[in-house]
Amino acid sequence: MKRREFFQWVGLSLLASSLPIAFAALTSEDDTLASSVSNKAAKDWHKIGSVAQLDKTGQLLVENSAIGGVLVVGTSKKPNNLIAVRPNCTHQGCTVEWKSDQFACPCHGSRFGANGKVKNGPAEKPLRTYLTKIEAGSVFVRSV
Repeated sequence: MKRREFFQWVGLSLLASSLPIAFAALTSEDDTLASSVSNKAAKDWHKIGSVAQLDKTGQLLVENSAIGGVLVVGTSKKPNNLIAVRPNCTHQGCTVEWKSDQFACPCHGSRFGANGKVKNGPAEKPLRTYLTKIEAGSVFVRSV
């Protein structure tokens, strides 16, 4: 191997070995920025739908809101009794349903109280809950 070829080979090896480090540094910085932006968005109120939609069935399921899936249960006649949760069962992600006084997973039978806490497994973690409010004919939620 000639001297010039050797230095080119060493230079490429050093460059290749430092790329993952540089990429990791950039990725972690971007993740931190994205995380702080998403944390701020989670603390904001998000419009989920209208009071008319909620009052029609007593439930409002939105799968693709700015903060992910949300299930709001109740009516505008009792706005202080609105319940809002992320509707994905913490066992395997099936969409839970409201059954008179609890959330039920149709896939594996987990049951959650109105506060999102596990009543019956196999789920072990509670549902994520949200604060709710009604304002100007719209239903809003915010992370707790």
